[in-house]
Amino acid sequence: MVRADMGFLADDEMHGRGSATRDEHIAALFAASQFQALGLEPGGDNGTFIQKTALPNPLPERVQQHLSHFENTPRKETWNAIAILRGTSEANETVLLTAHLDHLGIGPAANGDNIYNGADDDASGTTAVLALAHILAAGKRPARTIVFALFGSEEIGGFGNRAFLAHPPVPLKSIIANLEFEMIGRPDPAVPEDTLWLTGYKRTNLGPELARHGAHLVADPHPAQHFFRRSDNYALAQQGIIAQTVSSFGLHKDYHQPSDELSKIDFNHMDRAIASMVEPIQWLAGTNWKPAWEPRQQPAPEK
Repeated sequence: MVRADMGFLADDEMHGRGSATRDEHIAALFAASQFQALGLEPGGDNGTFIQKTALPNPLPERVQQHLSHFENTPRKETWNAIAILRGTSEANETVLLTAHLDHLGIGPAANGDNIYNGADDDASGTTAVLALAHILAAGKRPARTIVFALFGSEEIGGFGNRAFLAHPPVPLKSIIANLEFEMIGRPDPAVPEDTLWLTGYKRTNLGPELARHGAHLVADPHPAQHFFRRSDNYALAQQGIIAQTVSSFGLHKDYHQPSDELSKIDFNHMDRAIASMVEPIQWLAGTNWKPAWEPRQQPAPEK
């Protein structure tokens, strides 16, 4: 399943899943079809698994400058894929599992290749959320609700995430934790083998508690990169939600390059990484324990 999903999302035929393009839409429909087949509850628009939102017109100047280097294609809408596994006794509390669907699309060529496939960034995270949806949907229904959300347009400013926050499928105050999966396709030599790291590890007690329940999670070994602020989790954290990113990005040189391809993915690492999170997430969705911010560690709301 992991290889098949990665093979589809990071294939050249997906043209790098450019933000707010036809290919991002196809990726969202691909995820939605899996959610539907699992019998999950739709969390998108009008009883569907897709949440669509219009982009600002015109786009911010910095976004326009960024996109000027890439394929000239209409960028008018973005799409999220959202599904709900409704809980039993604590259904009014939610665990949110997320990743982003999009990458950079078609852009400047490097070594004759102009497709920015985004295998690690973030087909790997999208695949992880889909795999977790399969596993969790097939198991005993959890006490807490689990929402699976795959965001569009993270690469150009988190517009899919903004749409989710504006029109959430569950009340935002019901979300007790968000785990964003970002770039888990390759191991990070800075941490022990088969280990993932969590951004903002010392900001909350979530990471240490998941680790106590079997998660192979340690603190982010690259604090100078400010990764806590660089994924869709951050906008949720600004809303007060405990929201952190699971990753194993080792600062490889294929980041945001056409060379971020399927051939570079370590599937044994990915399989073990995803498997290591299953029981800790099942525990989190089945307990009445709630994570909390450490003193003065919650980010300020966006102004």
